[in-house]
Amino acid sequence: MAFSLDRRGFLKAGAALASTTLVPVRGRAASPNGRLRTAHIGVGGMGGADLRSIASHPQVEVAVLCDVDQTRLAAAHEQHPGAKTFQDYREMFSALGDSFDAVVVSTPDHTHAPAAMMALQHDKPVYCQKPLTHEVFEARQLRKVAAQKGVPTQMGIQVHSSAPYRRAVKMIQSGVIGKVSQVHAWSNKNWGYDGPAFTTSAAPPETLAWNLWLGVCDERPYVPEVYHPGQWRKLIDFGTGTLGDMGVHIFDTPYDALQLTAPRWAKTTCRPPTGVGHPTQNIVEYEFPGTAQTTDTLRWTWYDGDFAPPKSEQLQLPEGLQLPGQGSLFVGEGGYMLLPHVGEPQLFPEKQFRDYQPPEVEVVSHYHQWVDACRGEAKTSAGFDYAGPLTEALLLGVVANRFPEKQLEWDAEQLQVTNLPEANELLRRKYREEFQVAGL
Repeated sequence: MAFSLDRRGFLKAGAALASTTLVPVRGRAASPNGRLRTAHIGVGGMGGADLRSIASHPQVEVAVLCDVDQTRLAAAHEQHPGAKTFQDYREMFSALGDSFDAVVVSTPDHTHAPAAMMALQHDKPVYCQKPLTHEVFEARQLRKVAAQKGVPTQMGIQVHSSAPYRRAVKMIQSGVIGKVSQVHAWSNKNWGYDGPAFTTSAAPPETLAWNLWLGVCDERPYVPEVYHPGQWRKLIDFGTGTLGDMGVHIFDTPYDALQLTAPRWAKTTCRPPTGVGHPTQNIVEYEFPGTAQTTDTLRWTWYDGDFAPPKSEQLQLPEGLQLPGQGSLFVGEGGYMLLPHVGEPQLFPEKQFRDYQPPEVEVVSHYHQWVDACRGEAKTSAGFDYAGPLTEALLLGVVANRFPEKQLEWDAEQLQVTNLPEANELLRRKYREEFQVAGL
């Protein structure tokens, strides 16, 4: 989907923000058999799923595998014995930068930006897992450099390409429920930690390169079952909590359908910050400027943990309606649309929409779409031109979690909170020197 400069907004118009989609791959050597040679950074867990899905494309050759965990690396290598293997993605680029064409980043959140940026600096197309980055500043920079490099990119929000989500976008943009004034979105997952700092430690497993796993983050002792492969999503240094890691999926369709830009402000209701983990339950409110699909302003409310799902009655839905554990609700001037995660959209009042026929949509593979874009045969629908602004908006709420009940006024063009200077310190992380990369 193409976006105007207003939609891409937050940076002034210029050549640096040219579209990143449907362009030829720059700076890659062609493999002898004409296939796209991929390098995969992170091959366990979601990385394993990404590897299988990318490799299922008939024109893909898995050329390089990289993971800080030797056990996971060995398992992936069994499936792709012809691939070269590395534990350090920096060494991978240094040693084999001309021997692969495109890069898949499937690491924990804190390594998304440095690994993806290094790929962009080597003129490689990038598929990067969600959320695009751990920090607001990183999202802005990846978007900017991807546009400058002119290579195909895609964020790993796979449901973005699913039929139900694409159908929901069509329905909203057709005006089926009129202009939308509110969005409610939620996940009952609990990817937070309310406990104290960790005081125990142990030697990391011999198979784990612990310093490489920490990457850009400050050094600290290894704690079993906490960091790898366990609970990093719950911790502020490594993950983005339920809001960042699950919310990005559920935010995606309303953000896309309503053609939103940057929020004006964000405010969170949660427990006081601990400096260790994300809250186990949050209510996050945003206000967005109006678009062609919304009223003059749009109010957005997110619920997670035990706050989710909200009661159907408080959303003015039929009393006793069982809401899905994860989903979103569009409140329009002419009705409501409930979108489960993942499931088909439902319109209310049911009697009013009894004869409505939902639009047909084409079945799309999110992974193969990116591969085809790298080959100059398609364009991506969740390139960094879209994923960057979406991630910035989402992560402003993650920052607001550290300042409960305070409304963070947001100047997107200047990339700063205007009424709470201390919040700006959380927009950009200081990388450890050995893991610094140009552009971040």
